[in-house]
Amino acid sequence: MIDKRLYSPKYVKKILNRYGFEFSKSLGQNFLIDGNIVRKISQVGEITEEDYVLEIGPGIGTLTEELALKAKKVVAVEIDKGLLPILDETLGAYGNVEIIHGDILNTDIQRIIDEKMEGGPIKVVANLPYYVTTPIIAKLLEENLNIHSIIVMVQKEVADRMVSMPGNKQYGSLSVFVNFYTYPEIGIRVPKTVFMPQPRVDSAVIKLKLKEDLPEVDREVFFKVVRSAFGKRRKTILNALSSGELGLEKDIIREVLEKLNIAPNLRAENLKIEDFIKISETLPPLNIY
Repeated sequence: MIDKRLYSPKYVKKILNRYGFEFSKSLGQNFLIDGNIVRKISQVGEITEEDYVLEIGPGIGTLTEELALKAKKVVAVEIDKGLLPILDETLGAYGNVEIIHGDILNTDIQRIIDEKMEGGPIKVVANLPYYVTTPIIAKLLEENLNIHSIIVMVQKEVADRMVSMPGNKQYGSLSVFVNFYTYPEIGIRVPKTVFMPQPRVDSAVIKLKLKEDLPEVDREVFFKVVRSAFGKRRKTILNALSSGELGLEKDIIREVLEKLNIAPNLRAENLKIEDFIKISETLPPLNIY
């Protein structure tokens, strides 16, 4: 007898074969086939019967099913039209699940929250392909949505970069971006063996709890400074900022750093978020608008 939970490899293969489904490399499709991992993701997200959950990329519904068993309602956005009839079958018994066909990057998420999730706050759960990890997380964080937390499966290397702190070689512009908006923590490490098809690298589930109060700073200037600093990370902060996209002379940058007591021979990986904020606030007006 075949186990009909959606993480059973035999059942997954049976469904995919029946619908003639073929995995898309261009969409980075890798489906979870391990019940323990599925349950742990729900635990990391602390999903309860009061929660509205937005799932990005449900696949065949493996994680969606677990979320539906725990949450008040799950709205799942799936880009692959070929998966829709499969999802109709695998999740048809769950009255608290709604599937939307679309690309999350072109989706009005706030409208979904307002019309289908009582305005939020919501929790976002996703198993993200590498090539769209950063754009999707950026959209979720920058659009000022009513989100409580984001629980995402990403490549292990990306998760390590997100939680990295100053002084670490993995600390970069992504680390600053994520820590500016959230409190990140790695929930579980996930081996590549629990996916179908098996990817080349291991993954990790990271939880991003959104900050209620963000630093009061011109974000466009701030992130321009951060990008410039890490754009040439082997250079000192003085040389990186004066040769980056800020368009300011080295003497001006040196004056700003000296005023803030930031040693000009430090590298970007040595600076805290607070340092980047101070630099962006002290710089003369930039021609960016």
